[in-house]
Amino acid sequence: MAEAGDSRRKAERRGRSAERIAILYLRFKFYRIMATRYKTHAGEVDIIARKGDLAVFIEVKARREAQVALDAVTPSAMRRIRAASDVWLSRQPDFARLSQRYDIIACLPGRLPRHFPDAF
Repeated sequence: MAEAGDSRRKAERRGRSAERIAILYLRFKFYRIMATRYKTHAGEVDIIARKGDLAVFIEVKARREAQVALDAVTPSAMRRIRAASDVWLSRQPDFARLSQRYDIIACLPGRLPRHFPDAF
C-alpha cells in the first residue's frame, strides 16, 4: 500500500514541477499569470493567464511524448476546466470584453515545453 502512496506523491511532485516550468515558459512569452491551481466546485484549472483581453485557461501535462500529453486531457477534464473557467470569468470586472482560449502545455523530459494554443 505504501508503494501506491509513494508513486502518487512522486506524480504530484512531477506535476507541480511541470506547472512551475510552464509558468516560466508563459512569462517568457509575455503572458501575465492570473492564477495557478484555480479550484472551484465545478473543477480546476492549472494555470490562468492573460495577454491583453485574452484569458487563457491552461492544462499542464508532464509526459514523455507530446501526443500522450494531449491524449491525457479527456473530454470530462475539458468540461471541468471549462466550468471552472466560467466561474473565474464571472468574477472578472472586465469579463464582457475578454476572449477566452483553452491551451495545453506538454512538459517533456529534457526539452522545452510544447505549447498547444486553442487545444480544445
